[in-house]
Amino acid sequence: MIRRALDTLYDTAAVLAAVCVIGVLVTVIAGVISRESNFFIPGTDSYAGYLMAGAGFLALAHTLKRNEHIRVTLVLNLAAPRLRRALELFSLGAAVLLAALFAYYSVRLAWQSHLFNDISTGNDATRLWIPQLSMAIGSLILVVAFIDEFILELLGRRRHLTRDELLRNE
Repeated sequence: MIRRALDTLYDTAAVLAAVCVIGVLVTVIAGVISRESNFFIPGTDSYAGYLMAGAGFLALAHTLKRNEHIRVTLVLNLAAPRLRRALELFSLGAAVLLAALFAYYSVRLAWQSHLFNDISTGNDATRLWIPQLSMAIGSLILVVAFIDEFILELLGRRRHLTRDELLRNE
């Protein structure tokens, strides 16, 4: 039941990331059309940037869980099984800590932007905490995904890629 909830969380974040990418497309097209027709839509460039950041952050956990993050596995492939497991646990533990720090500061940034009523310097005057939420939420979900991977490794249930899968180029 917990596994299904976590997978749903990661998949939902990925769907939101895809919606952000579609939003980037729509805002870029709207900006181009508005410039060509001499009808000004303020903030299309800023909104495209906000949506691009949202897409990146919301896709992080889903990408991690699909083993699509870039990893340097040269040392891991040469290590004995016990050392490999120790290295995996160490790297996942460090990743949990670093992701938690990043999430903390992302949430703090969005909260402070809300408290100070911080707005963008562009002509759209967007309240910055709104687009910063995608960074905060995406980084929080990434922490959950790293904790999930760490626990799976501890329990010996984490799926490791084979050498052929590691060498796959897309």
